[in-house]
This record gives sequence, C-alpha cells and structure tokens, in this order.
Amino acid sequence: MKKSLLALLTALSLGAQAATLPTPPAPELSARAYLLMDVYSGKVLATKDADNRIEPASLTKLMTAYLTFKALQEGRIKPSQQLTVSQKGWKTEGSRMFLDPKKPASVDELIRGMIVQSGNDACVTLAEAIAGSEETFAGMMNQQAAKLGMKNTHFMNSTGLPDPQHYTTARDLSLLAAAIIRDYPQYYPIYSMKEYRYNNITQPNRNQLLYRDPGVDGMKTGHTDSAGYCLIASKHEDQRRVLSVVLGTDSDNTRANESARLLGYGLQFFDTPKLYTARQVVSQAKVFKGEAGSVAVGFDRDQYLTLAKGAAGRVQSQIVLQPKLIAPIQAGQVVGSVKLSLDGQPLAELPLKSLAAVPEAGFFGRMTDSVKLWFN
Repeated sequence: MKKSLLALLTALSLGAQAATLPTPPAPELSARAYLLMDVYSGKVLATKDADNRIEPASLTKLMTAYLTFKALQEGRIKPSQQLTVSQKGWKTEGSRMFLDPKKPASVDELIRGMIVQSGNDACVTLAEAIAGSEETFAGMMNQQAAKLGMKNTHFMNSTGLPDPQHYTTARDLSLLAAAIIRDYPQYYPIYSMKEYRYNNITQPNRNQLLYRDPGVDGMKTGHTDSAGYCLIASKHEDQRRVLSVVLGTDSDNTRANESARLLGYGLQFFDTPKLYTARQVVSQAKVFKGEAGSVAVGFDRDQYLTLAKGAAGRVQSQIVLQPKLIAPIQAGQVVGSVKLSLDGQPLAELPLKSLAAVPEAGFFGRMTDSVKLWFN
C-alpha cells in the first residue's frame, strides 16, 4: 500500500513541481481579519485574527442561503412557489431587490435577489416563509451554525443588519462557505452571476473578482460602516478550490485586491493531490463471527491532502486495521486508519470505514471463530 500511494503522489508532483518549492509566508493584508482555506482538504493556509468576533454584515446571507437550500432539498418550499413580501420585509433598511408588496415573487427569484443583489427584503421574505418569522429563523440559523462547527457565531437576523449579539469569525465563515459548496453544489453557480434584473431594475454583483478573474466563481460581499468592506471569494483552478475570507478593509477595491493576493498565494505555493476516491476499496479487514470473513474498507468521501508545492512525492502511508473485528459490522463503521507521514514526520491520520455491512454469522460460524480467537 505504501508503494501504490507513493506512486500516485509522485505522479501528481512531476513536471514543474518535481522539486519542493520554498513556501514563503502568507501575505500580510490590510484587513482586520482574514483566513485562506483549501476547500477540498479543509486545510487552513493563512490566518490573521481568524477567531476574533466580528460583525458579518451581509456575509450573514450565506447562512440564510444555506437554510433556504436545505428547505428546498427537504421539500418545505419549492422553486416556483410564490411569496409576497411582508410589511416588515418591505420596510427593512439596507440593500434590497425592490420587492413589491402587491406582486409576489418566486422562491427562485428571491434566491437570486438575496445572493446577487444582496436584497434584505428577499432575506426576510424567505426567512418568514421557512420559519414563520425572522426571529424563529434566526434560531434555526444558530442551530445550523452549531451543526457546522461554527463555535463563535450568533445570529440575530437573516440580513446582517447590525446588532450587538450578531457576530461571527473569519474561521466560522470559512466553514459556512465551504459547506455551501460541498452540500449544495447545484445552487452554488448562482454566486457567479454578475448581475440580476428584477422589477425592471438591474443590479450588478458587488464581487469585483467575478469581473477580473475567470477562475473566481463566488461568493459574497458585505459592508456596513462598522464592519468595513468584507469579501468571501472562491477560486477554482487546476482541479483545486481555494477560499478566502477577508474582513474589515477600507474600500471595495481593497477587499477585492487583498482577496486576490490571498487566493493567488494559496494556488501558487501549495498542491492538493487527491489521495482516495469515495467508495474506493483501500484494503480488506478480517472479520470474526460474521457471515463474511472480511469487509472492504475505504472512505465515504474523496480524500485530499494539501502540501507545499513538490512535496507530494515524499508522502508515505501506512494502513492500520483493528486486529479483532467482531461482527456485526455496520456500513460506515470506523475499522482502522491510514497514517500519512512526510519525511518521517507524522502528517495526518485518515479514519478508514467499512464499505459494507457484515451481519453476524450463525451459531456454528460464531463458535468456529470463537475457537480461532481463543488460540490467537
């Protein structure tokens, strides 16, 4: 197994990346806080004050969108469903898609108004449709934040309008943005729309990088006087995806320029080879007292590893399986791990899971294996 994985990683590091390139420190940005993540591996490549609480402004709408996508997936709302903005939604201050209280809009239209136009009226309308009230929806936002591991986040509304108890961090926002890309890829392309027209009003997407860089395809801007200019940006290039969170800059241009610097750093100085494909059989684990004597093991998700450019060929792997697996075995049960090292130093440990269930054997099968276990 060591040789096969080593061969794979070596192949991925050939050519211009044959030798490890020196990795310079991450650029220092003119921002209150920032974070750079490789989306596929989840590795954080650069941070500054990533766990400091900040005001998220319209970046809040990422969570409003996440819960909207979830409601669509679960059938609680439908894309063509017509919704009418309430007086509260219509009067909500800040950016808007200019909903008309006398004219309903479809959920599809509201999603585009929320994402592309950053419409607060769209957010409140969707929140009320999903939860009955924006206050109840805020509770759902906090529950979902906890599920995603956003440990330093608390929402008070669906829009991001300032509130002393409405806060998050750069790290938490990176988890949320990555979750949208991972969990709802069918909706993610909306974040690349450069403009949207509703009610005879065309509004551009405020993410400048969509116009500058064809590799950038998302995600969201935010701004209030107290939060400053913020941008979460994602770029896909050479089968990699990197995500930057830049918070509290002094202008629209600055947030775009600094985000571009951070994305470029992640793509230039790191590689993220794909180690294993989901459901790929990595090994066979011996099973005692089961209807089958072994079970295929692997991963339920694609596995990636982010390294300095050119280092992939020096990665070594070791499969470690639990020595005495006793049936019944559940599909997805952790039965071992793959330990990865680089130049003899521990690098990562990936939990191996059973790819199928193994029911318990009959009486005689269990007795036979009991004898084997006794002598072992």
